Amino acid sequence: MSFSNKIRVAVLRGGPSPAYEESLKTGDYVLSLLREMPEKYDPIDIFISRDGEWHYGGVSSEPHQILSDVDAVWNGLHGTYGEDGGVQKLLNSLQKPFTGSGITASAFAHNKDLSKKLYKRHSLLTPDHTVVSQESFSDEELIKIFRTYLHPVIVKPATGVSALGIRMAHTFHELKEAIEKTFEHSSKVMVEEYVKGVNATCAVIENGKGERFYTLIPSGRHPIETNKQIEEMAKKAHEILGQRHYSASDFVITPSGRVYILETNSLPELHEDSHLHHSLHATGWQPKDFCDHCLKLALNQLD
Repeated sequence: MSFSNKIRVAVLRGGPSPAYEESLKTGDYVLSLLREMPEKYDPIDIFISRDGEWHYGGVSSEPHQILSDVDAVWNGLHGTYGEDGGVQKLLNSLQKPFTGSGITASAFAHNKDLSKKLYKRHSLLTPDHTVVSQESFSDEELIKIFRTYLHPVIVKPATGVSALGIRMAHTFHELKEAIEKTFEHSSKVMVEEYVKGVNATCAVIENGKGERFYTLIPSGRHPIETNKQIEEMAKKAHEILGQRHYSASDFVITPSGRVYILETNSLPELHEDSHLHHSLHATGWQPKDFCDHCLKLALNQLD
């Protein structure tokens, strides 16, 4: 294949999000994977600064100029802008195919309150929760929440990358302090029932290995039946949230074997230390083949 026939792929990394560092790692790794396929892909490194400026070759430019001659975009932006529908809206307006979920599905997964409501509507077991907004937060509301749940409780951002602000609260004082600190990450905070157990993550890849929704092996060691339940729940979450190409859902398994879904990530990290990377290897799927697969999906080269 000649140079002119290569598929030019813009890899977006960085961005105006608390998950900036993780995005840099994903972007760097995807670039390295695409460089392993020089006969097919011409990767273009697009760095987006913390203040949202796009750079190509060290020069700041407008997105439409940078992307004018690319064939597809790999979205490696985690958190705000990259996972809430922001960059997806821009790429749609420029009519550029891109990997990952579209505008609405990204917003659904980014909004943990909305996604949990959809889980419940479709009979997926998930911990009970209450959402507190920064504008309406009061001592009266705090007392009501404290009396509603057994303790401890989990406090985390209601939108975005919840692990960046997750806390556990055992007392009234701890609950108030945790909510106030979590407001630093999100204008809305989720107080969630604490479910004791072991955690698991399960990734879903569309049209993988001949299946509409193909699941990678869930993390951790669980009974076969538990793994099957996790996989089915991950597939269902992917579908009801309208996810595209790939996603990963987090779970907790109680000592009695009950499986709760916690959240779905529309853009899981992909680098050598990531869960997705380890799951791909555990399932016998090379990361570069996964990249190739997702780009084919984005370019409608797979059914």
